[in-house]
Amino acid sequence: MAINTAVPEIENKDSLRGFGFALTAYLFWGVLPLYMKALAHIPAMEVIAHRILWSVPVAGTVLLALGRLGDIRAAFGNPRTIAMASLTAALVTINWGTYVWAISAGHSLDAALGYFINPLFSIALGALLLKEKLAPVQIVAICLAAVAVVILTIQAGTVPWVALTLTLSWGFYAFFRKTLPVGANQGFLLEVLLLCIPAMLYILYLEARGEGHFYRTGVADTALLLGCGLVTALPLMIFANGAKLLKLSTIGIMQYIAPTMIFLIAVFLFKEPFGTTQMIAFSLIWAGLALYSWSMLRQSRVR
Repeated sequence: MAINTAVPEIENKDSLRGFGFALTAYLFWGVLPLYMKALAHIPAMEVIAHRILWSVPVAGTVLLALGRLGDIRAAFGNPRTIAMASLTAALVTINWGTYVWAISAGHSLDAALGYFINPLFSIALGALLLKEKLAPVQIVAICLAAVAVVILTIQAGTVPWVALTLTLSWGFYAFFRKTLPVGANQGFLLEVLLLCIPAMLYILYLEARGEGHFYRTGVADTALLLGCGLVTALPLMIFANGAKLLKLSTIGIMQYIAPTMIFLIAVFLFKEPFGTTQMIAFSLIWAGLALYSWSMLRQSRVR
């Protein structure tokens, strides 16, 4: 079966259904730190292995219901598709691992910072790699984000690696994901299928050494690890369906919902330190995002 690489023509307008899908996904991602905090006593690598493993049946069931499993069989017959999916799978694993560790280690604010910076990094990536022309206001927005990173680096005496790792891994993941000649849901299943064998071997290794948490440490841990598949796969698939029914500008504005919720949870629930330096840095990021959003909406109205 040949893989269909044609991009279907999608009407560029918002729909209430698309808004509902996207909002549900962003709310899922916004409260995800609460779920991951409940798993903070389990090493991040073990949590990631379970996220990968239990995402397979969830994503597989969805594609089976949609009658699209044939796309996966076709993808495995295309070496270029498998090579690109392996790259995106590696990038998303880095992103997930950094995120899970950040939440469990008390660096949720850094995670929020990373996802706030990401839209501005994506603009810069498009300019550098795709030679996309930047509007002056977008250049200012990127500079504000860069200044914020410099301020945090000077204050802490070290680069804010959590935020930058999340930004870089997700930015490049999104960039290379566009080259996968399969749909969003199919691409996700393909990635976790490529990752599931090493994930399963790692889980079996931990269990054989008596260091695993799947069934040894109680029903609660087992249920939370099983649930990792749902909290990983469902938001991604819900968002993929919502994105097709919304304008790009609408998605651009809505993407701030999740990092804003992570920020509020970090400050008010997790009580992470938020001093003057962090306030200045985040204010610069928010100013940059405001400029970016204004520019995007203006361009959308012109079109």
